Amino acid sequence: MKIKEVREMTGDQLAQQLSEISAGLFKLRVQAETEKLDSASQMRKARKDVARILTVQRERELKK
Repeated sequence: MKIKEVREMTGDQLAQQLSEISAGLFKLRVQAETEKLDSASQMRKARKDVARILTVQRERELKK
């Protein structure tokens, strides 16, 4: 997910996407602990997506 795509989302969409990615990240962490994770890069991508969403939410909060 690119930052441009994140900025185009509404607040509700961001919150929904954040919860979905966070749940997916939890599943990836469990897989990593049980050594069933296919690619470690999936965790990195998920963490970066969470950071992008939180950054955009914070930017919008500061504009108010």
